[in-house]
Amino acid sequence: MPETTILLTELRSNVLTILLNRPKVNAFNFELIAALQAAFKQAERDSQVRCVLLGGTGVAFSAGQDISEFRQAQNLSYRGHLQKNYNPLILQIRRLEKPVVAAINGAVSGAGLGIALACDLRIAAEDARFVVGFGGIGLVPDSAVSLLLPALIGLGRSLEFTFTNAPISTAQALEWGLVNRVVPTTALSEQAFAWAAQLARGPVHAMGLAKRTYNQAVLSNLEQVLDYEAHIQEIAGHAPEHREGVSAFLEKRPPDYLSNS
Repeated sequence: MPETTILLTELRSNVLTILLNRPKVNAFNFELIAALQAAFKQAERDSQVRCVLLGGTGVAFSAGQDISEFRQAQNLSYRGHLQKNYNPLILQIRRLEKPVVAAINGAVSGAGLGIALACDLRIAAEDARFVVGFGGIGLVPDSAVSLLLPALIGLGRSLEFTFTNAPISTAQALEWGLVNRVVPTTALSEQAFAWAAQLARGPVHAMGLAKRTYNQAVLSNLEQVLDYEAHIQEIAGHAPEHREGVSAFLEKRPPDYLSNS
C-alpha cells in the first residue's frame, strides 16, 4: 500500500488549510503531532498566510491520542509526552497572531478536543459531536481542556461531561458557545473556507493584537495550566484505573473500575 501523507496542507487565497489525514479517525501519533507543529511554524513565518483553517479528513476531526501507539512506547512519561508534544502545539495555536479556524466534522475528543478549543473560532458540521474523552480511559483532561472548556461552557457543564464522558451535541455546543457556527455536513468544507478567506482579507495585524490581548485577559495562566495538567496526568497515567481503562478500550469491553481501584 502507498504511504499516506498524514497531514495535508494547501495555501490558497492567503488561507493555509491544514487537514489531519490519518484514517480512520485522525488519532494522533508522534509523527502527526510533529507534522502539525511544523505546519503552524510555517504559518507563523510565511507572510502569505493570513489565516489558518484546521480540519480533518474522513469521518472525524480527531479522536485524540492513538492509544495503541501510546501503549507500545517504552518507559513513557506522561508529563514528558505532554511537554514535548501537545503543550507546545497548544501554545503555538494561541500565540499565532493570525486567525485560526477549526472546521469540525464527526467526532472530536481528548487531545483533539483541546486542539479544537485552542483555535480562535469553530465551525461545526451538523453531525459533529464533542467528547471530553479522557475519563473513558482513566485519565484527566490535558491539552488545555481543563482551562478552555470551562471558559467556553462553564465549570458545571465541563465537570458533568468530564465525569460522564457523554457527547455534547452540536445543538448544545452552539447554544453554550462551544462553537460559533453549525452548518450542513455537506457544506462544511465550502463554508469553513469561505469564512477563513473572509478573515484573511481583514485587518490581520489588528486581529493578532486583539488575540494577544484576549490571551492576556482570559488565558494569562495558560502555560501554568498546561504544566499542571502534565503533572496531574503523570499521576493518573500510572494508576490502576488507567491500566484498566486502556485494557477495556483495546478489548472493546466496559471497564471494571470497581475491581481495579
